[in-house]
Amino acid sequence: MISVLQRVSQARVVVAGATIGEIEAGLLVLVCAERGDTQVQADKLLAKILKLRIFGDDAGKMNRSVQDVGGGLLVVSQFTLAADTAGGNRPSFTNAAPPDEGRRLYDYFVQQARAAHPIVQTGEFAAHMEVHLVNDGPVTIPLRVT
Repeated sequence: MISVLQRVSQARVVVAGATIGEIEAGLLVLVCAERGDTQVQADKLLAKILKLRIFGDDAGKMNRSVQDVGGGLLVVSQFTLAADTAGGNRPSFTNAAPPDEGRRLYDYFVQQARAAHPIVQTGEFAAHMEVHLVNDGPVTIPLRVT
């Protein structure tokens, strides 16, 4: 699975003019299931995200996790993270999991996140979303687990 984390001071997802997910300080988690991914990869990715020390401590060093600071997670599905641009100027998304499998793994990831962390909001799978965020730092971290 692939993810891009953005440390945010606030973020929200809008679908058809309505805000459907919103957090204050925390992580915007863009997530993509690739072909062949299973719940094992989803579990590994979530564990890494929850423990990744990218928030400042009292000395200003990135030494605290989203769990340490009590931040929120805004989890948004984004199959375009699997884009392959090697073959030309139009990206190929054949590395992304098929929609049914992608939805199943996204839903599983969200379910596990809600079980492990108190503040979890989401986007809407396969919807056209507007993602609004204030990137804090900016800090943007790509992650891939196999």
